[in-house]
Amino acid sequence: MLGALASAARGLEAFSFPQRCAGCGVPADPDSLLCPECLASIPRLSMPLCVRCLEREREPVGCLRHPGFTVWPAWVYEERAALVVEALKFRERPGLAQRLGAELGRVVPAEPAPDLVLEVPLHPSRHRERGYNQAALLADALSSQVAVPRLEGALERVRPTRPQVRLGSGSRRSNVAGAFRARRPGWLEGRKVLIVDDVMTTGATLHACLEVLAACGARAAGVVLAWAQ
Repeated sequence: MLGALASAARGLEAFSFPQRCAGCGVPADPDSLLCPECLASIPRLSMPLCVRCLEREREPVGCLRHPGFTVWPAWVYEERAALVVEALKFRERPGLAQRLGAELGRVVPAEPAPDLVLEVPLHPSRHRERGYNQAALLADALSSQVAVPRLEGALERVRPTRPQVRLGSGSRRSNVAGAFRARRPGWLEGRKVLIVDDVMTTGATLHACLEVLAACGARAAGVVLAWAQ
């Protein structure tokens, strides 16, 4: 009886306050979070980038000169993608990350099969301000999608950094240089790791994280929801 009442209450809530598409705001299926039209309209990517060369790779295995600095973006960062990221990051829609797990999983190469999924960490002060780390939510979604465990808190951001969006390309790498470290490098040595973030522009943040992972002896690559070309 109580279960039936709870189910009816959820149905009434969905009817009274319908889920809105994070892309365009129209009423959408509560389980989908994005309307089919918005999801289909976002340009997909299927080839990796090198965050050291800052070039799109023609080889599906990634950059042959810098094998530890390959990043796989799922989307082009354009109007629809920007609205989705904003909803995930600033509008208290962390549940949106679960819908995006399939988008991230689509670009992950089958080989080499990863051992671990990590997130790009927030500084504790930023985490307290926002209440959650959107990269961690995406990492959880990807972990479920590819059936690989997420190692929570493997990297930490040891100093606050300025928002990258406000900086020119020349300042972004210096802004995050030395900002990350591994809590326990031994956890990562010899492991095949995917590190997840929401948006990449110049790749400076992922470059800094991948440097730390390489120093730990991990074989790492990045996965990012959207690339701002």
